[in-house]
Amino acid sequence: MLTEIQQVLRFVMILGKQRRRCGLKTAGGLLVLLWTETGASVQSLNCTVAAAGSWCRGIKMKALQPDLRDLKESMLPCVWPCLQPDPEELFAFTDLYGSPRLLLSFQMNARLFCPERCARLEAFLHAFSVSNAGIKLHLRFRINQQIIQRDFRVKTKSKIALANQPSLILDVTSSTEPPECVKKGCWCLGGHPVLGGRLPLSIPPEAMDQGLFGELSIQPVTLLSPCVLQYPNLATQLTHIKVLVCSPSNVPVTGLSTFLQNLPPHLDCQELGLHGLRCSSSKDLVHSGGTVYTVEQENCEDSQQESSPPRMQQRLLLFLFLQHNDPFTYQLSDIMATEALIERHLEAILNNNRKAVTTALQTELKGTLKAQSCRKKDQEKLRSAAEVILRSSISIVSCSSNMDFRNACLNRMKVRDTHELSASLRESLRRVTSWKFVPKSKCYSAQMEEHPESDELTRAEI
Repeated sequence: MLTEIQQVLRFVMILGKQRRRCGLKTAGGLLVLLWTETGASVQSLNCTVAAAGSWCRGIKMKALQPDLRDLKESMLPCVWPCLQPDPEELFAFTDLYGSPRLLLSFQMNARLFCPERCARLEAFLHAFSVSNAGIKLHLRFRINQQIIQRDFRVKTKSKIALANQPSLILDVTSSTEPPECVKKGCWCLGGHPVLGGRLPLSIPPEAMDQGLFGELSIQPVTLLSPCVLQYPNLATQLTHIKVLVCSPSNVPVTGLSTFLQNLPPHLDCQELGLHGLRCSSSKDLVHSGGTVYTVEQENCEDSQQESSPPRMQQRLLLFLFLQHNDPFTYQLSDIMATEALIERHLEAILNNNRKAVTTALQTELKGTLKAQSCRKKDQEKLRSAAEVILRSSISIVSCSSNMDFRNACLNRMKVRDTHELSASLRESLRRVTSWKFVPKSKCYSAQMEEHPESDELTRAEI
């Protein structure tokens, strides 16, 4: 089921990419509808893919009939055609984006429809939505009169310009809620993608024997979220790194990559400022839409954990956009066949360029995490300074012979003795430093609700 939908999306995206090269905007909608006929025995599952909006304006179905025939014969030999869905099924979609410029329907075995495959399909479409944020994606199931709809909504988008290629529009929305201590002021609602250096790839002989020629390369893009640039004193902790590979048409590559799964031991974690990396289990990878690495955390003393402030957990998304250029490949069916070849031989391509790809990924990760390392060093200096302030303050209060002064300090901090005073001062210092806000013009900021406790009291305490 996933393979067939991936092929149709690839067909649609190649058409859309050709339209974007003509100057059309990347905006509109894409509907994936899975349905069964009313009253019929559920032996076959119908799938309809509809595209509408400015990104596919000018596409004419009649002119595409030869290409559709090639798609049927070479890519989807067992699943074509089926009845068109009832117009009522498309009403909500057409009401948003207008009449579909492209409407493709095919039929599959209903036995392929199961919860696990549905989860994989949703993960794939979510990855597709992240790398094609200009297109609003809708997934709808109508099975046995039950209707389930999933809309992949994009709140924050970022456009990345590429040389000799249509621009990338990525979903950079961060769903992570800010911690309580930083709700005073602004919080960035997204992340900031970083365009890496393009890496040319050599094509292995076995792929050339199958007809894969031309120039092949990888364009890496890194995205660290949530963004904490506006809060330099907020402690962070990188928990996961996810690698998402996309074909030249920007359709995510399905299937697990052995090369990427075995990558962590070949990366220099010390240079990256990480304690270690391990690849997630195969079961987790199936539902993730990419390859996910868990960042191993250092073991700290319990006393240190109690005194240290809570950390904002961050995730790093590493896109690997495959790019291919062959002046002799210009027919739609040839482009489709070439992309299928690239995906089929991707493992051999990565292994053939193992050293160059590993070095490039190390460089991209190091560049993205360099700011994190500098941030940690600055925060260590701040914590050291805070400890000096704390010890000095406690010493002044403890050693003072003026009982009125000592009682005034304890009453002001609402504590009973110097032990409680130490804990209260530590928390006050943490709040004051964590609230430090540095506005950044490039951040996707939104005014947050006021913190229930004003910082005026904290400043008075200090």
